[in-house]
Parts: sequence; C-alpha cells; structure tokens
Amino acid sequence: MSNTRLYLITPPTFNLNKFAGSLREALEGGDVASVQLRMKESNDKNIIEAAKVLMPICHAKDVAFIINDNAEIAKLVDADGVHVGQDDLTIEEARNVVGENKIIGVTCKDSKHISMTAGEQGADYVAFGAFFPTKTKSIVTTASPEILQWWQDIFEIPCVAIGGINSTNAPSIAKAGADFVAVCSGVWDHPNGPKKAVTEINEAINT
Repeated sequence: MSNTRLYLITPPTFNLNKFAGSLREALEGGDVASVQLRMKESNDKNIIEAAKVLMPICHAKDVAFIINDNAEIAKLVDADGVHVGQDDLTIEEARNVVGENKIIGVTCKDSKHISMTAGEQGADYVAFGAFFPTKTKSIVTTASPEILQWWQDIFEIPCVAIGGINSTNAPSIAKAGADFVAVCSGVWDHPNGPKKAVTEINEAINT
C-alpha cells in the first residue's frame, strides 16, 4: 500500500496575512498532499480573497488546493477541486460546475452506504470521520477505524480520515487504511509551530 499522506485543513477563521506565513511554514515541514480552505463562518468575498492569497503558496509546493462546500468559488478561483458535505451540492451538480478535471471529495461520516454511492457517482475521494474528539466542529457522528479497512478492501478510490487527528493518534489511522489523514488543529495549534507539526505527522504516519 502506498504511503499515507497529509491533507491539511485551514482553521475556520484567521488573519489572512498572518496565516499565509503559517501556511508557508507548514509546507516547509514535509509532504502535504492538499490544503482545504474551510472558512465556514466567512462570506464569499473573504473566501475568494483568501483563496487568491493561499492557493499560489500551495501550488508553489505542488500541493492541491481544495475549496470547502462552494463549487462556484472553486470554479471562480480555478481551485484544484471542491469538498462537499451531505447538505451541499450533489456530486453531479458539483461536477457540472467545476468540470471533469477537478477533484471532488465527499463527506461520508461513518456511512458505508453514502460512501459507496459517492464512489459510484464519481467522487475522487471519500472522507470518513470523526475518529477522535475535535475542537473544530461539533461531532454528529463518530467513525471506527474498521471502516477504513472495509473501504480499502473493496474500492480503489482514496479515503480520507478526519476528526481530531494529530501526530500521536495518526499512526493507528494510517495503519487502518487511510490514504490521507486530514488535520486542522493538530497542525495550527501545535505548541512548536506548524512546520514541526507537519514533520511529526509525516514521521508518525510513515514509520
């Protein structure tokens, strides 16, 4: 099986200029597959502004840049893809907006049925979680690591594990079969800074 990779998620709110520096620092820490801009509490104007600042930082490091929820913004800023939840667009609707060559990821929580449907409908990855308690969102569903192994045994499409993941608990999730571990506060709130956090997580998931 290929190495598990890190999928970074931005904090819900941040000072853009300051965070741009934090993102650059994080990407110096080691391998990052993608960054998801997840600004749930912001308006479209602020999301677009953030994307225009942060996306070039990611692309300079060959890191994919994903917009959370909003396919129209993803298309407008020419992001690499969009991540949709169960209350957002369908995969078909998102595909019609962003185009055939963009990434579409889908939140599947702990549902085998939703994940199978997403795979059949053309999702580029499915996301399961939350696996651990998290400060970034209220937990509605919890997922067991077994769902990652179940997915790997059946499907080729990559799976992302999300929810309270950090360098301490990431190895168990990687071993269970996650192609990507999505991390937010485990990087941005790390006591030694985001660069050190990315280094530690990469070491943890690939030892």
